[in-house]
Amino acid sequence: MLNDNVFIALLHFPAMDRDGRTIITSFTTMDLHDIARPARAYEINTYYIVHPVDAQRAVIKKQIEYWSSEEGLKTNPTRAETVRLIKLVYSFDEVLEDIQNTRGRKPAVVGTDARTYQNTVSYDYLKREIDKRERDFLIVFGTGYGIPPDLMQSFDYILEPIYGAGDWNHLSVRNACAIILDRLFSKNRC
Repeated sequence: MLNDNVFIALLHFPAMDRDGRTIITSFTTMDLHDIARPARAYEINTYYIVHPVDAQRAVIKKQIEYWSSEEGLKTNPTRAETVRLIKLVYSFDEVLEDIQNTRGRKPAVVGTDARTYQNTVSYDYLKREIDKRERDFLIVFGTGYGIPPDLMQSFDYILEPIYGAGDWNHLSVRNACAIILDRLFSKNRC
């Protein structure tokens, strides 16, 4: 994998509701494929799905097992290639521990949000840091109304928001992930 020093995580917990309360969000089956495919296209090391609810985890596991099975391979061989990137974990701490155990070092954690923070960095800056290959990076994506501010404040960096043609920037996590990975890793980048 070209970008073996880059990991991504999709947080279903902790997440925020519209009133800023910490919640657990439901898994959306589209998130499995629509994030795994760009992760594979941009040669990301691992795509972590963070979900603490066993019933939701069973749905995620069933999807992964199906696309990895003989029947799934016959139906769509490329899906098995993408789901191999997925690791299902209970907590964000488990993501950090897994990366540290497999890589021997803690990654720099990069949050994503539609808002700016004091430690917000540009795509160009983060791309240059990643391209140095001196450290590992974990890019964290939130669900619901985003990642709680106290967790965001603990991150090493926050990527600048995605701005479109106007001032509206409330994208689905699937869209945001694809755009961010493209901005950081596309060969076609201007």
